Amino acid sequence: MKSSVLNVEQKARMFIQVCLYFYCKFLWRCLKFVVRKLTGRCELQRICYNTKPGAARTMKIEASLKGSKSKRLQTSVSVHPDAIEKTIDDIMELKKINPDINPQLGVSLQACLLQIVGYRNLVVEVEKLRREPYDSENPQHEEMLLKLWKCLKPNSPLKARISKQWCEIGFQGDDPKTDFRGMGLLGLYNLVYFAEWDTEVAQQVLSDSLQPKYREVSKKELSQFSKAEWEKKKFDKAIGYSFAIVGINITDLAYNLLVSGALKTHFYNVAPEAPTLTHFQQTFCYLMHEFHKFWVEEDPLDIMEFNRVREKFHKRILKQLQNPEMALCPHFAASESLINM
Repeated sequence: MKSSVLNVEQKARMFIQVCLYFYCKFLWRCLKFVVRKLTGRCELQRICYNTKPGAARTMKIEASLKGSKSKRLQTSVSVHPDAIEKTIDDIMELKKINPDINPQLGVSLQACLLQIVGYRNLVVEVEKLRREPYDSENPQHEEMLLKLWKCLKPNSPLKARISKQWCEIGFQGDDPKTDFRGMGLLGLYNLVYFAEWDTEVAQQVLSDSLQPKYREVSKKELSQFSKAEWEKKKFDKAIGYSFAIVGINITDLAYNLLVSGALKTHFYNVAPEAPTLTHFQQTFCYLMHEFHKFWVEEDPLDIMEFNRVREKFHKRILKQLQNPEMALCPHFAASESLINM
């Protein structure tokens, strides 16, 4: 009896939700029609003229195109980059906008579409790298792995390809290939980029991960310790971590931010056209550096707290990316040519 009552309630709730959806959709379309009649401009025009360039504008244009009742507009966000100019012409024709009277609109729409289409293509490119496994029989894969060692440990020659030395840069065993299973070549690509283009920072982070230092304790925090707690604190050892393994883990974090769409805010603000793999790798460098600082600030009791610290860090980055003006501007020399290109 109770189950049948629950089923009726669930169906009623679903019916109300469906009705509300269609009502809101109809109301929204009516509102758009009225605003267009009053202003003489379509939604795309209003967005471009009233919103400054960057993530705020591009994300509104993307939402408008996806939510359009026109199939031509819906599919415009997934065209090939070479077809963007023609797509802009089609949009202008469909919306009955004279390009001679509104020349800036075409330029603004093109910039937005380049970012939107570029982001989709970047997701595909990154996913392809993630799915490609490390192959020790592939000379290119082996060359990249050896480059990682040379960049991080230039004064310590690798004695053998299979060696316990790999643990010195944070791999789990004597053959790193097994550690790339989760993120495939993407993990290696990111680590090599970090070590090659931000060498000084990467080497410092590696050194700190092996010889961790406590963060400076403020006077306020110091006053909260009892004498016994402080005496114990002085003799506690700060907890380090495995550099390479954490790098692969942060690659996973960056990948999830990308696939979920959270990184649109950042990329739409820093890439004036299509975001590229280099932009993604630079974001990884930023996340590695920021996570390292966050790890020191959190001062975990042991390595078993890694997942807790990582999740807290993930939430902090997500919160930052909710700001439409946010750009995760890296503090590295390799990023200077990417920001505000």
